[in-house]
Amino acid sequence: MKEIFDKLSADCSKVTTKMYSTSFSFGIYFLNKSLRMPIYSIYGFVRLADEIVDSFHEFDKKYLLNKFRTDTFEAIDLGISLNPVLNSFQKIVNEYQISHDLIHLFLNSMEMDLDEQEYTPELYDTYILGSAEVVGLMCLKVFTNGDEAEYQRLKPFAMKLGSAFQKINFLRDLKADHQSLNRSYFPNVNLAEFCDKQKQAIEAEIEQEFKDALVGIKMLPASSRSGVYLSYIYYKKLFTKIKGLTAERIMNERIRISNRRKIGLMFDSMIRYKLNAI
Repeated sequence: MKEIFDKLSADCSKVTTKMYSTSFSFGIYFLNKSLRMPIYSIYGFVRLADEIVDSFHEFDKKYLLNKFRTDTFEAIDLGISLNPVLNSFQKIVNEYQISHDLIHLFLNSMEMDLDEQEYTPELYDTYILGSAEVVGLMCLKVFTNGDEAEYQRLKPFAMKLGSAFQKINFLRDLKADHQSLNRSYFPNVNLAEFCDKQKQAIEAEIEQEFKDALVGIKMLPASSRSGVYLSYIYYKKLFTKIKGLTAERIMNERIRISNRRKIGLMFDSMIRYKLNAI
């Protein structure tokens, strides 16, 4: 029975999420139970595409990504894939009517990572839209569960949150992106001469996006609000830590929050949420 394979597929996406991101795993756990598997399925898909462009250096990444794109839309059309992660993703795309345009935008941004790019402000915005903002919109489709008016109302806030998360990821991963992958996403910034003034300008953008995103988090349905808020808290803490360090320091180490600290933040954020103090 396909139900058994669908369960296996969903479990594969869940394991993928837990192996690659403790932050999102904790956040997903605090979603309503009915929302967890759909969000695991979205994250599993996103993670698999990201791995192709970031990790599979011994292989033809362009071929693999093109095949992944073809397999993704074939899975959506057929309602099945022998790739368990794609099988779980297609189920959610079809069930929640996630726009194929969002998926194309995401995969287009992944394709941008295959070649060295000189990022202009326009390319930078395009990359963030596809790599992060549309992922937030896929999740929002699940959270609003067919309520198109609510989706449209919350859409700009979800995009702001995705953008803030991605820019923090860029700062966190500066060393690996620059030294290992030879990437620099920030426009008009030479990472060989990256300085505190440039870092502070990026941080000011993130600060404003966080403020805007929090307004939208408070408007989310109760079924998703606490889980999204927890992810927000994790990233806000990481952002605070990055802000307290020099540009030279973040160019030479990957900044992270320990799992032990994340658990403490989890309890603190849940208390704040219960007291309506977010």
